[in-house]
Amino acid sequence: MKKNGTLLGDTYINGKDTHNPIHSISSNDDMLHLIETIGDEHISTSYDTPLRSDAFLMADEVKIQEIEKHFREIMNILGLDLNDDSLKGTPHRVAKMYIKEVFSGLNPKNKPDIKLFENKYKYNEMLVEKDITFYSNCEHHFVPIIGKAHVAYISNGQVIGLSKLNRIVQYFAKRPQVQERLTVQIAEEMKRVLQCEDVAVVIDAVHLCVSSRGIQDVSSSTLTAAYHGKFQNEATRSEFLKYIGK
Repeated sequence: MKKNGTLLGDTYINGKDTHNPIHSISSNDDMLHLIETIGDEHISTSYDTPLRSDAFLMADEVKIQEIEKHFREIMNILGLDLNDDSLKGTPHRVAKMYIKEVFSGLNPKNKPDIKLFENKYKYNEMLVEKDITFYSNCEHHFVPIIGKAHVAYISNGQVIGLSKLNRIVQYFAKRPQVQERLTVQIAEEMKRVLQCEDVAVVIDAVHLCVSSRGIQDVSSSTLTAAYHGKFQNEATRSEFLKYIGK
């Protein structure tokens, strides 16, 4: 991650540096190599969550029906007996969970409605909300990312309710994600709703795509950060990091 939370956009394929890896694909082997590279190196290819323009034309209930049908087929391919009492309802449960819970942050209708209030207390120091627990999912393997977000801002005369900071984190976490993008999206949304630049975000998370598969490292975690406005000052940033124990 570059300073101010911009994402690194370069991708390496067979030792070649390219800004648009898809256009450099010359064979099926190269495509498979790219797929594995993006997944194993946890590469993010865009700031915005990649969504088609027609992503929300289909009603949620129809999406649940379609996902249920396809997930049932996945289970059949795996050889599972869907007549078993424990398994017969799993396709519907998974489909409902995807739409209503773990991926509900994809739909803009679920974006938190946040109102600003005048800072009547004249509190001019940083406000820190730390240890916000979130559950997300790696967009490369669709397995959980479990972590804590620490966010802060310095009021420019307006404030928001404390729970709204948690809701911003949860909204952007509840979608297929990469941690760098999640960090930037939270910071940009805080800047937008607070109408100020002075925000900071630090995320510390465990990726099950690292611990439960691949390298299977169960002891590591990933830290990302975005600092804007006054938090680019070393003293202000150090104060924030001291509050969150980093």
